[in-house]
Amino acid sequence: MITVHLRYEIDPHKLDDFTEYGRAWIKLVNKLGGNHHGYFMPSEGDSDEAFALFTFPSLAEYEIYRSASKTDPDCQAAFELARTTGCILRYERRFLSPVFS
Repeated sequence: MITVHLRYEIDPHKLDDFTEYGRAWIKLVNKLGGNHHGYFMPSEGDSDEAFALFTFPSLAEYEIYRSASKTDPDCQAAFELARTTGCILRYERRFLSPVFS
């Protein structure tokens, strides 16, 4: 199992746009074989930082998702939303191995 941790630097004046983007990707990751654990938006503290977590059964299945996202029309629409609104300034992606009890 592999968990992807995304850290976003977002435009704090475009939270509604980023929220729309996040809601789209939750559905898309789940549709394409992953398990999305949600987007975590600014509340207290930094107003320009958000996070997301999602899991795939393996790194190979994550790579299948990445390939599929390049041609899926709904994924392309979500990418375009981020591009046209400018809600995401930059992001970082980390791969983690979860530990459960």
